[in-house]
Amino acid sequence: MSLQAIKILHLDSNHALLWQQLEDAGFQNEEDFISTKEEVEKKIQNYQGIVIRSRFKIDKTFLDKAINLQFIARVGAGLESIDCDCAIAKGIKLIAAPEGNKNAVGEHTLGMLLSLMNKLNRADKLVREGKWMREGNRGFELENKTVGIIGYGNMGKSFAKKLRGFDAQVLCYDIKENVGDANASQVSLIELQRKSDVLSLHIPWTPETDKMVNSKFINSFAKPFWFINTSRGNNVVTSDLVDALKTGKILGAGLDVLEYEKLSFENLFIDSEKPEAFQYLLEAENVVLTPHIAGWTFESHEKLAQTIVDKIVSLYK
Repeated sequence: MSLQAIKILHLDSNHALLWQQLEDAGFQNEEDFISTKEEVEKKIQNYQGIVIRSRFKIDKTFLDKAINLQFIARVGAGLESIDCDCAIAKGIKLIAAPEGNKNAVGEHTLGMLLSLMNKLNRADKLVREGKWMREGNRGFELENKTVGIIGYGNMGKSFAKKLRGFDAQVLCYDIKENVGDANASQVSLIELQRKSDVLSLHIPWTPETDKMVNSKFINSFAKPFWFINTSRGNNVVTSDLVDALKTGKILGAGLDVLEYEKLSFENLFIDSEKPEAFQYLLEAENVVLTPHIAGWTFESHEKLAQTIVDKIVSLYK
């Protein structure tokens, strides 16, 4: 099949280079940022490729109607919005771009940690209120602390690289063997929990990681610790996290993701009454919240698009 015969449906807007370079390579691009999932299903048989971020779930119903689909490209790191087993069984190639925003996530994670340990948000707020409190905002240094990273793929490795200048000990735990490197020593989960002063999550959302960070998990740490989550909100039981913040087991939390997010990550699902745990996070001075933007920089916007283009083109070489 020539590239001119390969039609790609773009379901979300992305950096302009993605469309342009695919067009230059000979692919046919079409966009539909408005139609519902059901409306797209009625025409999906006409396309060989899909480019999507997280607008809706690509489930078995969708895939059964995508009879000519050759690939799904998600402009992001994770593939949890896609029924991967079904797609693979149908011979559909799955493409993601964790390489594209790994640096952004690493920098954001470090920024959250430094803000927490040095009480930057609290200090800024108090100064704006006319309160010049030096002793009440005394911070902690990363030097000689032990940072534990769970999930040592693209994101975890990027964060570890950023820590090289801080004279901290960096440990990593991963289900894959032999992923440690010069920036982090791979250890067992038990050893990581015994030694860590900081915990940073860089894991996908899977059945194995769903609600992984619960009271039992938190209390398995030998020391009070700072907690950063830039992975997925559903990896954490928020109410258990709040309990640990209240007792001081968790010294502070930097959360770029929340379990209350919709699957699209574009909106926060909040009932008319905010959950009690979420209300606590909103009011706590030792909590830093961001709206799922760890990988959301101007540079990563371009890098993600370029990574997707390169991987699509490579499929047809």
